[in-house]
Amino acid sequence: MSNLINEIKKLESSPKVIKNLFSKNEINEFLKLYNDLPITVHNKKQNVIKKRWLQGFNKNLEKIFCERLEREIGSFKMDNLKDEDDRDILGLIQESYAPIGLHVDGGFELKNQIYKQTLIPLSSVGSTVIFKNRYYEGSTNFTQDPNELGKTDLKYGQNKRSDIHLKIYGDKPFDKTIHQKYLQHENINNLKGLEVELIYKWEVGSMLIFDRTHLHCSSSVIDGKKIGIATFTKK
Repeated sequence: MSNLINEIKKLESSPKVIKNLFSKNEINEFLKLYNDLPITVHNKKQNVIKKRWLQGFNKNLEKIFCERLEREIGSFKMDNLKDEDDRDILGLIQESYAPIGLHVDGGFELKNQIYKQTLIPLSSVGSTVIFKNRYYEGSTNFTQDPNELGKTDLKYGQNKRSDIHLKIYGDKPFDKTIHQKYLQHENINNLKGLEVELIYKWEVGSMLIFDRTHLHCSSSVIDGKKIGIATFTKK
């Protein structure tokens, strides 16, 4: 595992935002894709609808996305779970009415060399908080909630729950101004030891690219709902 972590670290970089990557027509195609795809999960507790970006619904859009992503990050393989026919899912489209909490998208197969993940906003109001802190194990929701920590019977594709972040990043209090402006949905004590690297304010047509080892979460800035596409890659 240590050798794999070293290989992952060699390819790490700061988050970046590619502006005006997609035209208005292409964004409309993404929105049509979202409407056409079947619902995968409707989590009423989190108030979020999730749809898998299944292959074959818009092959031209698939080609455009993969070519432009490769231009930005070089060669990659998809790491977005599989569909029922064992084909790669291209990503996850989420319609959220409430912010998503602190987590890391390290994947579900620890032998994979995780690489970059992307976010494409399909609505204009929203923001994503990327922390400098990194984590080198699988996909994890970081929480202090004892009810969440007690969940161990997880289904395929569900993040494990952990409070280990409170033990490994120190006790420095989190910035109260940033918490008040962007992270009111998170208990400030759950953010101890964390330091913000980037607050990405959503812009339709742009794409955020960052390492899958970064802790991150939604901000509490939502106007009714927001829709975005998340994709995950490996080497």
